[in-house]
This record gives sequence, C-alpha cells and structure tokens, in this order.
Amino acid sequence: MSVPPFRVYVGWDSREEIAYDVCRHSLLRHASIPVDVIPLQQADLRARGLYTRDADPLASTEFTYTRFLVPHLAGYDGWALYCDCDFLWTGDIAGLAAFASAANAERYGALCVQHDYRPTETTKMDGKVQTSYPRKNWSSLILFNCGHPQTRRLTPDVVNRESGAYLHRFQWLDDAAIGAVPETWNWLEGWSAKPASGAPHVVHYTRGGPWFADWQNVDYGDLWLAEAARLAEPPAARP
Repeated sequence: MSVPPFRVYVGWDSREEIAYDVCRHSLLRHASIPVDVIPLQQADLRARGLYTRDADPLASTEFTYTRFLVPHLAGYDGWALYCDCDFLWTGDIAGLAAFASAANAERYGALCVQHDYRPTETTKMDGKVQTSYPRKNWSSLILFNCGHPQTRRLTPDVVNRESGAYLHRFQWLDDAAIGAVPETWNWLEGWSAKPASGAPHVVHYTRGGPWFADWQNVDYGDLWLAEAARLAEPPAARP
C-alpha cells in the first residue's frame, strides 16, 4: 500500500516568490517521505470565498492569517504542516513528521517550537514593522492535528473574524493541547543559539533573508544562496 503524501502548506507572498521557491525546493530535496507542498496564496483563497478579512496594516505578509485555514483545507483530517516561506530546510522533514505519530501525539491539537522570542529591532524584511507579542513565531511552523476537537474550531468564519491575538497566540487551544518540538525545526536567525556543529534542520530568516539586498550576510545565508543556485540550474543538472 502506498503511503499518502505528508501535506505541507507554505505561506506565499507575491513580494517573496523566490523565498517560497527555495523553501519548497530545499524541503523536497531533503525529504525521504512523499510530500505534497501546497502554497497558501491569498488571492486564490479569496477567489474561493475562504478568506474575506479586510487588509490589516499590521500584517507583514499575505499569509499572516491564511495559515489558520490549513485544518479546513486539509478536511479536518489527519496531520498537516504549515510553515512560513522564509524557511530553508537542511534536514529531512520525515524527522518532524515523526512527532505526529508519537504515542501521545493525538492529545495535542498542534505542535510547534515554543520560542521565547523578543526581538529588539523595530523593522524587518523590506521595512515592515517588527512587532513583539506573547508566543511570537510559534505560528510560523505548526504541525496541525486537523481532526482534534479543538483544532476544528478553526473554521473559515473564525479565521476571518477573530483577532490576531486569538489566532497567533493559539487561544483556540487549551494550553495542555499545545505540544512542543525541538528548536532545530524552527531556528530563528539572529536569535537562536547556533549549534556546535552543522546547521539546524530548518533555518528561519524571520528578520529578512538573502533574497533581500540588505540581508546577504546572515547566518547560513550561504546555504540559502546555494539552494537558490541549485533551483536556477536546468532540471537535468540538479542533484
């Protein structure tokens, strides 16, 4: 019997198409399991009537809120992963997906890296305002248990109506229903401590990445640029 692909929804922003492309390419290149990568494109979700929120001046990306539609898009069934597009995967997603099959995983509505991230910068990326709030960056990578009774609260109506605080601070879940995964799966460039050797499994360029002219000299930026170069090669020449 064939194994169904592990579903991965990635935030997509029209200003950062290359970030999405490199994220997807690096994820698939390292994956040892079948993976289905789906871009979360706001325009498409609006056209389908699933996303109707007014524009939010505080939203730094087009996927600020659309990520919370993942359980609905996945049919409230099984597990699905969401991640921002400003990720570089250097590890095998199978290692992260394994947390969803752990003995006690079904008790959780979602799993994430539970950072205590308190940025000092006032701006990020292409001049967007850098805000600080409790549980910041928890929602940048979420393993959704889509069929969990509390995760089912994330209906399109709720996603379109509720506040950013309710959504991004996981207020749709009881605290006991939020599980944790190691920081190596959402390593924050400029904040997280560097490992003694090698690279984290996932590098998150949350302040800005090498696709911006002013963000070339960041930790593991050389790895992102190398991945972008692989992507630019003809398919037959790619490793």
